[in-house]
Amino acid sequence: MAWYQYLTLISLLFCCIVCMMHLFRLIRLGSPVDYAISGVKTGPAIAYSFTGAMNPVKKESAYLHLPTYTAGILFHLGSFLSVIILVVQLFSPIITGFLSWPVAVFLFASGTCGISILVKRIIKSSLRNLSSPDDYLSNILVTLFQLATALSLILPAAGPVYFVVSAILFLWFPFGKLRHALYFFAARYHLGLFYGRRGVWPPKTR
Repeated sequence: MAWYQYLTLISLLFCCIVCMMHLFRLIRLGSPVDYAISGVKTGPAIAYSFTGAMNPVKKESAYLHLPTYTAGILFHLGSFLSVIILVVQLFSPIITGFLSWPVAVFLFASGTCGISILVKRIIKSSLRNLSSPDDYLSNILVTLFQLATALSLILPAAGPVYFVVSAILFLWFPFGKLRHALYFFAARYHLGLFYGRRGVWPPKTR
């Protein structure tokens, strides 16, 4: 392994360790105290929180902005795919030949979605006023990560840049808003628990 691969590996391990610390903290804190009298099982509500409640039809912020929602989905899929590719590339560059181009094209598309989301945040005052430097930095790092991944698949000489970008991303991951990848699950669990105890979720079928 080259020095830049070791750098990325160390950054990835550091990211995992800090994320585990966040996870242990969440577990230690436990569920918030809820004084509502529960007369229903909360299991179905928690399951609904991760499934039906995620349907864009059920979310005003989604169905009123379907192009942005779709771009966000592609952007997240590109992120997951890029992480998987990184782990594979650290040990064995198996994505070669004809497979490189389709994967690279998808990542270029998902990276473009990231750019469009960033531009919308900059030019739309309602979003700009709610944004912090972390919002911009996190978007830029993930977008660069996806584009660098795509470039490395079709241009092996870009490998050093790709691994350095990856290392920077993982060093920032547990400290910026990107750690919502971990807190998302706790938030959806607590949301399902909250509405489940009140008998609101899952919605009653007629």
